[in-house]
Amino acid sequence: MESHFGIANVWIQGDFVTRAVAVLLLGMSLASWIVIIIKALDIVRYKKHARQARDFWHSEDFAAGLTKLGADPANPFRHLALEGREATAHHRNTQAHLHDSLDVSDWVTRCLRNCIDEFTARLQSGLAILASVGSTAPFIGLFGTVWGIYHALVAIGASGQSTIDKVAGPIGEALIMTALGLAVAIPAVLGYNALVRGNKSVLSSLNSFAHDLHAYFVTGARVTVQGDAAAKVLPIKKG
Repeated sequence: MESHFGIANVWIQGDFVTRAVAVLLLGMSLASWIVIIIKALDIVRYKKHARQARDFWHSEDFAAGLTKLGADPANPFRHLALEGREATAHHRNTQAHLHDSLDVSDWVTRCLRNCIDEFTARLQSGLAILASVGSTAPFIGLFGTVWGIYHALVAIGASGQSTIDKVAGPIGEALIMTALGLAVAIPAVLGYNALVRGNKSVLSSLNSFAHDLHAYFVTGARVTVQGDAAAKVLPIKKG
């Protein structure tokens, strides 16, 4: 059964502004859902990497630990381990550099922190879209409602008929724009909050792993450099 008060009728009866608002809300909804799905899949993958990182310290040596971290180039834990190894080897090189004024602890801390900051920026990319959609979509829908009510009142005044059957249709169609704005904003807000919590969990695991790496490279390991591509980190033998 066809309805004269549905969304399709809003599109047919609406003018350029009404249709532009509807298209804008549709685009904002698609953008927010794309961000939510992509970032949620990333968080699931990073949590899997975090579980692999817990097995890193049960390895016989550093190379075996890297094997347990997998070969995924997007694994932040593997990248952090490689960055720490490179920083330690670079600082203990025999050539004189400006960073020699820093001790190995400060240098490794700086390199690991820079690596985490780069990953944090990549992890939080796209969240601004969800924040923008969640904060502006209700007002865009409200603008469409006000515009629709204005034109409905103009049409009612021109026809001279103000009975309830003449008013309910145009006003109800205009209010649909408010509902569309809320339908776009609510998933964006909920998705933003869920992704922020997921990001905090991943970053907490990454910071803990970085702290353990710092202790390993500074106090529990020494670096033997055997060519540019053959730097290895070996455990210190006490006694």
